[in-house]
Amino acid sequence: MLINKKTESTKVRVKFLQAKIKFEYPAPEAMEVSLVGNFNQWDSRANPMKKDKKGIWKVTLPLEQGRYEYRFIADGTWENDPSCSCCVANEFGGENCIRNVAATAS
Repeated sequence: MLINKKTESTKVRVKFLQAKIKFEYPAPEAMEVSLVGNFNQWDSRANPMKKDKKGIWKVTLPLEQGRYEYRFIADGTWENDPSCSCCVANEFGGENCIRNVAATAS
């Protein structure tokens, strides 16, 4: 007689949380600034920034673990993050800034 025995494998599930990542761009004279990057398909309308009293434009995004390329658009002009020390060449002859987001497990 054959007996079918079911065995269950133990799966470990780790849920990675989104980290709240702050982006800032100093431009007190700017009228409009947006954050664009591969996290929003480079859409200039997706993440408009808000200017504080000191002229620093800010936005906070929930991002998962990974490597992200980004830039700012200030009054229609593409700008890099002056506080970013790591950039990569882009297909337009300029550079994109890099932000690495570390894993946060629950």
